Amino acid sequence: MLNKYKSIGSACLLLASGLFAQDEWQISGDVRAGWVAYDYGNKPLSIDANGDIISQNPQNSQGHIDSRGFYLLPKISLTSPTYRNVSAKATVVGATDFGMNDEKYEKRTFVFDPNERKSFVLLQEAYIKYETKEHKLLIGREELSTPMIDRDDWYMLADTFELAYYKNNSFSDTTLYGGYFSKMAGVWDSGANGTEFHSMSDASFVAQEDKQRAGNSGIYFGALEYNDAKHHALQLWNYYAVDLYNTLFMQYDYTNTYNAFHYDLGLQLIDFAGVGELSKHDTTTINYRLYSARFNGNFDNGVDFATGVAKYSDGAGQAATLGAFGGYPYFANGMIFHFFEAGSLRNAASYKAQVGYSFDFMGKKVWSGYRFTYFDLDSSYSFTAENESQSKMLLNGLQLKFGEEKGAYFTGTYEHVRLDGEPNTYALRLIGGYRF
Repeated sequence: MLNKYKSIGSACLLLASGLFAQDEWQISGDVRAGWVAYDYGNKPLSIDANGDIISQNPQNSQGHIDSRGFYLLPKISLTSPTYRNVSAKATVVGATDFGMNDEKYEKRTFVFDPNERKSFVLLQEAYIKYETKEHKLLIGREELSTPMIDRDDWYMLADTFELAYYKNNSFSDTTLYGGYFSKMAGVWDSGANGTEFHSMSDASFVAQEDKQRAGNSGIYFGALEYNDAKHHALQLWNYYAVDLYNTLFMQYDYTNTYNAFHYDLGLQLIDFAGVGELSKHDTTTINYRLYSARFNGNFDNGVDFATGVAKYSDGAGQAATLGAFGGYPYFANGMIFHFFEAGSLRNAASYKAQVGYSFDFMGKKVWSGYRFTYFDLDSSYSFTAENESQSKMLLNGLQLKFGEEKGAYFTGTYEHVRLDGEPNTYALRLIGGYRF
């Protein structure tokens, strides 16, 4: 399989070199490197004959194993000229550690396949689209962003999807969407081998039995977005994962400015409900709602803040749905970036407070910030692997980042989690690169 993708990548690069001299063909890219480290209080000891990692404390942190490594991810895209509103794009990405990392520590670095832990090449995008001012139709592979299915390009590698969709801008202040996700690739957000494309059902977080009953199915979606470009914005999205679960996403935002203060008041409701074959079996139960509110603001002097509160209803399915397919639109769930959760968030509440500051340094726009999130857990639902109840989880995060769409960029993130019944856990990500 790896040789197959290498061949595809080589072909795309040769095509790019041959066509670059022609007018309107465009080559863009991103050379990204990073060091990531996750400490779960569970050190790896050895690798057995089957390639499985034997760890020191498998009961700690849901069995997650301490992981770390350095990686390089070169990425190159070729975009065609537009002819009669039709254009195409291909993107090839690779990931390697040059054989420098200790394989015992690569189970959860979220770069390689956690089971094979090898370098790979992926044809990440390959689509054709028709686009005018009022209409857009796209078919193929794309790094698409929607609230609950998202490219989530905050780590080493973005999610990407095989899909088809239509977007309509013909109505004043209103955008309509409709389409179908067939497959996805993405190591961080896929429940399958994220270095290859798998069906949306296989990439979900539900039990393996439910994936098999869904039979490599996809996700239909439709949406309406209203934005009056002044104060009011409304989003309504519905995702129907065939024989798995339906997700209804609703969000309203009111934005305004008072002197030098710009603010956003938001309300959000997300409803998850099992459908089809999944609803007929008890291997995975999904039936809950998440209610959230936020108040964010920023000042002209560079200071900004973000606050959020969320309440989970008394229904099951959080572990099988939260963060699935790269969607993280939650107002008060996790840190600046999260990497670990409690045993259960059923009937829990969470509270977020964040403060940041933007400033110019040597011609670069730099942002630094601190976030604290407190989870009030329901101890009748949340337990450790050793059946110790959990009533609270505290998350602290620090981040420094700079960079624009082109040129050099860098993001450094440190996170700390304190969770009842578990060792303190830590994460450090130092990720940077150059976009052209």
